[in-house]
Amino acid sequence: MKPSKRRSAAVPGPAPLQLGRVLVVEDDPVLAMATEDILREGGVPQVEICPTTEAALEALRGERPDALILDVHLADRDDGWAVAELVETLGENSPRIVFATGSPQDIPPHIAELGAVLVKPYSPQALLDALREPTRRGLLSRLRGALS
Repeated sequence: MKPSKRRSAAVPGPAPLQLGRVLVVEDDPVLAMATEDILREGGVPQVEICPTTEAALEALRGERPDALILDVHLADRDDGWAVAELVETLGENSPRIVFATGSPQDIPPHIAELGAVLVKPYSPQALLDALREPTRRGLLSRLRGALS
C-alpha cells in the first residue's frame, strides 16, 4: 500500500511586528539579549539595548523609537518609569511602552496606564502580543481630550 500524499495547509503565523526600532531598557544582560532575540524573530529590524536610565535618555535624544520595553528597577535608578513619563510628553506619536518588571506593584497606577505591564518571567508570545495591542492613550493625551 502506497503512503497517501496529503497536503497540509500551512497555518500562517502572526504577522511580523510593524515596528522599525525598539529600545530595550534592561540592566540584566542575559534578559536584554533574550528580549532582543524575541524582537528580531518577531520582525523588528533595529533593537537597541540600554542598560541604564541614562543610556535610555541618550538613545531617546536620537532617532525616535517605535516602542520601549522598560524595566522599572534599573542599576542606576529605581524609578525607571520616569522614562515612560518623558516618552509620554512626546505627544500623539510617542513610542509604544511595555513595562517588563518583577515588581508591577511598584509602578504608580497612573504610570502603568501608559502601556502594557508584563510580569517577569513572561513568555516571548506575551511580549509580542503586548506590542501588537492597540496603543493606549497616555495621561497627556487623555488630558488634552478632556480639555477640548
